[in-house]
Amino acid sequence: MDLLWVLLSMLTTCLAINMEATGSHSMFTCEPITLRMCQGLSYNTTFMPNILNHYDQQTAALAMEPFHPMVNLECSTEIRPFLCSLYAPVCTEYGRVTLPCRRLCQRAKSDCYKLMDMFGVSWPEEMECSRFPQCDESYPRAIDLLPNTDSTEESPSSVQRDYGFWCPRELKINPELGYSFMGVHDCSPPCPNMYFRKDELIFARYFIGVISIVCLSATLFTFLTFLIDVGRFRYPERPIIFYAVCYMMVSLVFFLGFLLEDRVSCNSASPGRFRASTITQGSHNKACTLLFMTLYFFTMAGSIWWVILTITWFLAAVPKWGSEAIEKKALLFHAVAWGVPGALTITLMAMNKIEGDSVSGVCFVGLYDLMALCWFLLVPLALDVVVGVVLLLAGIAALNRVRMEIPLEKENQDKLVKFMIRIGVFSVLYLVPLLTVIGCYLYEQSYRSVWETTWVQEHCREYHIPCPLKVEQTSRPDITLFLIKYLMMLVVGIPSVFWVGSKKTCFEWASFFSGHRRKDTVHESRQVLQEPDFTQLLLRDPNTPVVRKSRGTSTQGTSTHASSTHLAMLDEPPSASTSRAGSMRSKASSYHSSLHRSRDGRHTACSFHGVEERLPHGSTLRLNDQLQHCGVDRLDSHSRHGSMKRLESQSRHSSMRDLSITAQAIQSGPGNGIHRVIEEDATKA
Repeated sequence: MDLLWVLLSMLTTCLAINMEATGSHSMFTCEPITLRMCQGLSYNTTFMPNILNHYDQQTAALAMEPFHPMVNLECSTEIRPFLCSLYAPVCTEYGRVTLPCRRLCQRAKSDCYKLMDMFGVSWPEEMECSRFPQCDESYPRAIDLLPNTDSTEESPSSVQRDYGFWCPRELKINPELGYSFMGVHDCSPPCPNMYFRKDELIFARYFIGVISIVCLSATLFTFLTFLIDVGRFRYPERPIIFYAVCYMMVSLVFFLGFLLEDRVSCNSASPGRFRASTITQGSHNKACTLLFMTLYFFTMAGSIWWVILTITWFLAAVPKWGSEAIEKKALLFHAVAWGVPGALTITLMAMNKIEGDSVSGVCFVGLYDLMALCWFLLVPLALDVVVGVVLLLAGIAALNRVRMEIPLEKENQDKLVKFMIRIGVFSVLYLVPLLTVIGCYLYEQSYRSVWETTWVQEHCREYHIPCPLKVEQTSRPDITLFLIKYLMMLVVGIPSVFWVGSKKTCFEWASFFSGHRRKDTVHESRQVLQEPDFTQLLLRDPNTPVVRKSRGTSTQGTSTHASSTHLAMLDEPPSASTSRAGSMRSKASSYHSSLHRSRDGRHTACSFHGVEERLPHGSTLRLNDQLQHCGVDRLDSHSRHGSMKRLESQSRHSSMRDLSITAQAIQSGPGNGIHRVIEEDATKA
C-alpha cells in the first residue's frame, strides 16, 4: 500500500507541474538613457523593462532600428518623442508608468505612413493608437512629472512588475533547433553546469568514470559466464543474463561520457551559431542522440527485465510452471522488454526531449525538463518497482507455504531456505539502488524551481536580465546528491554477479583457460545419486512418505525407476547385473513389505509389488530366491511358470502406465523450474 501511495502522489505531482515560464517579480531603479535616438529630450532617465517588455536598452535599440530612416528623414516632429515614450519611457521619482497621448500617436502615424510603406516597415500592433489614453499633450506630460500626493507612502522609488525569466542574449539559440530553458523557447542552459563549480565537476567526472568501469567489469563477467555455458542458465533465471547485458551497455555509455568529457553534451561557442557554450538539446547532434538512445533504452529495458525475472519466479513458484513451459513465453518476454523501451525512446526523440548532461558527459532526459523527468523516468521506474515487488512477495510466500505445509526432508528444507534467502538478497541488492535513484529524481523535481531561481538571482546582473523580487527561499544543489544518483544508476547492475558467483563458475572459467571443457561431474553425480524428486515433493500428498529414488541419466531431470534400473542391468556384465539387481530388489522389497498388509491387517514380512520391482524378462532365478526367502521352498514348474507370466504382465502394464504419466509430467513440467534452480543452488553451495 505504501508503494501505491507513493506512485499516486508521484502522478499527482506530475500533473501539477506548470511548464510555463517561471514567475518572478522584478524591481528596477531609474537608469540613464543610453539610446542615441532618445538622448537630448526633456528627460534623461528611464527604466527597464520598458512598456514593450524589452529587458534592457540594448534590446530596445535593436527593436528601434527599423524606424531609423523615419527619424533621420524627420517625416514628423512627433515620431521621435513617440518612439522614445515606448522604448525609453520616462522614469519618475515615484515609479509611475506613463503612456503617450493618443493624439501624439495618431499624428506620428499619419505623417510617416507613406515613408514607412516605402521602406517596407509596418506599424506594430503593440503601438496601435487605440491602446493609449485619450489626450492631446506632448510627452512627458506635466502631470507625469508631478509627485503623487494621494499615495506618497505607497509609491516606491522604483517600478515593480512581473516579468518572469528572460533568456539572456548569450543563451539565445536558433529557433530552428527547438531549444527551451525554464519555459522559454529558443534558449539553452549554460555549459559547464550552471549549479556546480569547476573543481566539483572534475571530481564528479572521475568518480563516475571509476564506478562505470567497475560496473562494466561485473556485468561483462556475468555475460561471458553465460556464453561459456549457455545451457546452465535457463528459465526462470535466464532474465538475469539479459538484465546484466542491459546494465553492461549503461555502464559502457557512462564510460564513454567520461572519455568524451563535455564535447558531446555541450555546444561549443561558434560565430553565427552559438554565442556562448550551451547544453546540447534535441537530435541535431548525432553523437548526443546515439548516447541518449543507448542509455535510455537499456536503462528502461534493464528495469523491465527485472520485472520479467519476478514474473518467471512467480510462475515457477505459484502455478508451478516448468522451465519448458516458461520458455515458451520467451518471445513475449522479449517483445515487451525490448518493445516498450524502444517505443519510449522513439517518442522522446520525436518530442525533441534529448538533453546533454555536463556532469557525466552523456545525453539523457529529464535533466532540465520536469515534465519529461516525471512521465518518462519516474512513472515507468515506479511501475516496475510496484509490479516487481508484488510478484516477488507472492512467489516467496508460495515457497514459504510449501516449506511450512509439506513435510520435506531436512536436506530439501535447507535447499529451499537457501534459495529463498538467495532470491531475497538479490532483490534487495536491486531494489535499494533503484529506490535511491527514484528518491533522487523526486528530490530534484521538488527543488528544481528553487535552484533555478537562485541561479537567476546570482547571475541576473551578469546577463542583464530581470532579477527576482521577494525570493522566499534560495538553495543550491549539493554535488553529493548527484554523485549518489549516478552511483546507484550504475551499481544496480552489479547484483548479477551475486547470482552467477559460485564454485561451479570458477571451475568453468578454469576449464576455459586451460583450453578444454571439463565434464560437469557435479551435474552427472546429481543425476545418478539417489535423491528425492523435488517436483514430486511439491505436488504430492503431505501424508505420503518421502521416497528416495534414482533420477537416472535423463537430461530432462525426470525418469522412471524402471527405465533407469533396466538400463543399468543391460549395460553391466551379468555378474554385476545380478548383484546390482539383487541389491535393488532387496531395497524395494523391504520398502514395499513395510507398506503391504495382509487380510487380517498385519504387516507381512514378505510381499511382491510388481509395479515397483519391474523385474526384467527371464529373471526366474532371482524370483526363485525370493520365493525361497518367503518360505515357499517347493513350487512346481507349472505354478512357477504361471506366477512368472502374471508378474511379467503386471510389470509390463505398470511400466507402460508409468511411462505415459512421466511423459505427461515432462510435457507439463509443473514445478520443474524451481526444482532445477534449487538443485543448481545446492551444487553452488
